[in-house]
Amino acid sequence: MDYETVIGLEVHAQLLTASKMFCSCPNQFGDKPNTNICPVCTGQPGVLPVTNKKAVELAIKTALALNCTVEPSSVFARKHYFYPDLPKNLQISQYELPLATKGHLEIEVDGVKRKIGITRVHLEEDAGKLVHQGAARIMGADSSLVDYNRTGTPLMEIVSEPDLRSPREAAVYTETLANLLRYLAVTDAKMEEGSLRCDANISLRPKGEAKFGTKTEVKNINSFRAIEKALLAEEKRHEEVLSEGGKITQETRFFDDVTETTTGMRGKEYAHDYRYFPEPDLVPVEPPRTWVAEIKATIGELPWQRKARFVGLSVAGEAAQLLVNDKPLADFLDAAVKLGAKAPTVANWLIGDITAYCKENKKELAGLNFPPAELAELLTLIEKGTLSNKIAKEVLFTALQTGKPVKEIVAASGMTQISDEGELLKIAQEVVKSNPKQVEQYKGGKEAVMMFLVGQMMKATKGRANPEAATRLLKQALG
Repeated sequence: MDYETVIGLEVHAQLLTASKMFCSCPNQFGDKPNTNICPVCTGQPGVLPVTNKKAVELAIKTALALNCTVEPSSVFARKHYFYPDLPKNLQISQYELPLATKGHLEIEVDGVKRKIGITRVHLEEDAGKLVHQGAARIMGADSSLVDYNRTGTPLMEIVSEPDLRSPREAAVYTETLANLLRYLAVTDAKMEEGSLRCDANISLRPKGEAKFGTKTEVKNINSFRAIEKALLAEEKRHEEVLSEGGKITQETRFFDDVTETTTGMRGKEYAHDYRYFPEPDLVPVEPPRTWVAEIKATIGELPWQRKARFVGLSVAGEAAQLLVNDKPLADFLDAAVKLGAKAPTVANWLIGDITAYCKENKKELAGLNFPPAELAELLTLIEKGTLSNKIAKEVLFTALQTGKPVKEIVAASGMTQISDEGELLKIAQEVVKSNPKQVEQYKGGKEAVMMFLVGQMMKATKGRANPEAATRLLKQALG
């Protein structure tokens, strides 16, 4: 039997606020364990939570960018479950009345665009973090320690409709969403630090069937690549079970990225298991329409709009996507273009030599003392014929390594391109004289030999000859 895969994703993003969701503790990653805590976020008796307005603002901004309706009134609820990283034995979240509903996000996979529905965007507080001893996960660990610094961190949950039809689409959706969140500056979306986490629900059904199959949930997947791998593994497992006449058990599973298999953790809870009820210590969130409009005005250019603009500047579609996916690179291109550089040329240098240098040296573009004005200067020198492409690459490497200005490097090294045709003609004549065998082959019809002769000129000039002039003058010297 042929099966259709149905996937829905729950993406959790930690918001970039100064303080936690319901208290004034610092919202900061990497501090010493259990130092950013207080009676409110650790659930001591008699304390009262206060909603973080900035968190509400960032969630509304996200909802608007996802074409959602911001509800006139949303209500926080208590979600009850018992786990060591949850000091209150409940999580303040939203359930029946979320902040925003009914939106969509457009994705593109293999040239095909699809709109993926967004069910809801809501706010909640994060749980603490368990640090397992002797194993990466709680299964097999000798013991576990708990760090409550993360407890109470503002968390935004974005729930998709079950509109995704392949693990590849799920990975692209998550990456597209993460990029949008970075552009909105609502989260840094660092999956490796846990500021962006993904839970994936997957089921299979016979093709043509309208009813959904039994779903399983794969929890806390920590990279875009792992999302696709985890869902591929679970898709394969579902198909094998169903093909053999078995039944899928609704449960939560985890993905082992070493074996690339999933393993059952616990039975999947239903909503009633959490005993939701409205949080009695918090009033409803009722954002004024004027405030929502003000937030909407701050959204700015979105990633897909930026890509379209770059393509309009003659940047190739694939290159434009690579740049848009890395906001600092895209910002760099815009700044260089404002200084007069041509967008396609800037794109090629950014994606090519500059990105290669950053990867090789494990550096970020922002950490280099190489502003857009320096690349614009380098490209101007190439355009004027002052530098050849080969020499320009050497200048670029020196500039990236030392942080010195391009003009200073060129002036100190004397690496300018030789364009004086009188000087180049003398060198061409010497190359012809020194290579009689190759000259004879060229005159005998082997035109490819010209590349060898040009190479000899470049060698004689230490790469400083203008290649076009070198070729033309060699032909002149050959008679």
